[in-house]
Amino acid sequence: MKKISLLAFLFLLNFTCPAQNVLPGIDVLIQHDFAQLSGKNVGLITNQTGVNKDLISTVDIFLNSEKINLVAVFTPEHGLRGSKSAGEPIDSERHKKIKVYSLYGETKKPTSEILKGIDALVYDIQDVGLRSYTYISTLGLAMEAAAENNKEFVILDRPNPFNGIKTEGAPLDTLFKSFVGYFPVPYIYGLTPGELARFINGEILKQKGKECNLKVIPMEGWNRQMSFEDTGLLWTPTSNHVPDSETPYYMAATGILGELNVVSIGVGYTLPFRTIAAEWIDPDLLAARMNALNLRGVKFRPITYKPYYGKWKDTVLNGVQIYITDKDAAELLTIQFYFMEVHNELYPGKKLFSLADSSRIKMFDLVMGTDKIREAFTKNYKVNDIKGLLSEGLDKYKKNIRKYLIYK
Repeated sequence: MKKISLLAFLFLLNFTCPAQNVLPGIDVLIQHDFAQLSGKNVGLITNQTGVNKDLISTVDIFLNSEKINLVAVFTPEHGLRGSKSAGEPIDSERHKKIKVYSLYGETKKPTSEILKGIDALVYDIQDVGLRSYTYISTLGLAMEAAAENNKEFVILDRPNPFNGIKTEGAPLDTLFKSFVGYFPVPYIYGLTPGELARFINGEILKQKGKECNLKVIPMEGWNRQMSFEDTGLLWTPTSNHVPDSETPYYMAATGILGELNVVSIGVGYTLPFRTIAAEWIDPDLLAARMNALNLRGVKFRPITYKPYYGKWKDTVLNGVQIYITDKDAAELLTIQFYFMEVHNELYPGKKLFSLADSSRIKMFDLVMGTDKIREAFTKNYKVNDIKGLLSEGLDKYKKNIRKYLIYK
C-alpha cells in the first residue's frame, strides 16, 4: 500500500490544539523533514506518550513518512498503550503490521538478533523526572545495546515535568543498582531525556569503553525554568497512576514510603500519591500535627476514603491529603519522612518499618538508592538525622552535569 504524505496525513486528521510555547523533539524532526533519519531503517522505542504537539502518535507519523522505514517498535514497562499495571510483564505483539518488541518481559535490553537490519534506534518517551520510574532504565539499556551493536541512537527530546533545575535526593549508591534505580543520579534528577542520555554516554558507557553514537533532537522553546504546565503541551498519562503533569511531584513526596506497602498513598483511590492513610489514624489529629510543622510549600487536610481496588479495597482509611502549594519551595522527599516522624510520635506501637515485609524493605532501599537513610532514620524516626544523607553528593552532581546540559 502506497504511503500518503505526512502533510496529507496530518490534514486528514483535522486536529487542532491550543498554541504551544514548546515543540518536542518529534515536531522539530518533522520541521526538518526527517533529515536526521532520512533513508534509514528505524527501530522506535516508545509508548502512548510518544506523540507530537497535536497528540498524533510518533508510530503513526513514522509509518506515514516516506523519508524513513519503521521496521520495529520497542516498548517499556506498561506497554505500548500504557494499559499494563506496574510490574506486569509485557509480551511482544504486532501493531499495524509492525513487530512490537517488549523491553519489560523476557528481556529488558534489545538483543543483537532483534537489532539486525536496524540503522538507528529512536527514543521518544515522556518521562516523569524520577530515578525510580523505569523508562529511563530502559533508555540506558537500549543505549548499551546500541553501543554494542554499532547502531545510531537518536533521542526525540521532551520536557522534564518538574523543570530543569529542581534536584532532590542523594545520587544512587551503585551497590543498590537495580531496574528501579539504574544510574548514579539524584531521585529528582533535573535533566531532560536527551540530557540524561548525554550523561549516560559520558559518565557510564564511556567508562565501559564503548560510547554509543548518540544524537539528540532538541526541543524548541524550552528553558530550564519551565515546568510542564509552562510548555503549553498536553499531558499524556505516562502510566495508570500518573494522569497529569502534577502527579510526579506527589510521587516524589510519597512514592518511596509507598514501597513499604503498610499505609495507603492513594493508589487504588482517585488520588494516587496524594494521600497518606491507614485504618488506625486519627485524620484530624494527623493533619493538625503535619500542618504544625510549617513545611514550606505544602499543606495537609484530613481525609477519609475507601479505595476501589488494591490491598485496601473497600477498607475505610483515615489520614491526610497532601497539597503542594509551592512546587519550587517544597522539599518533596522529606514529606514522607516527616509523616513517619509524626506517625511514630502518635502511634509508637506501630513502627512502619517493623510492619513491613523484608521484601518491601528491600524495595524501599532500592528505590531510595541506599540503605543508609533507612538505617539512620529508624534509630529515632527523626528527619533531622537524615537531612545530610538526603543531600549527600548533590552539589558534586550539579557541577558534573553542566557539561551535558542542552538548554539554558
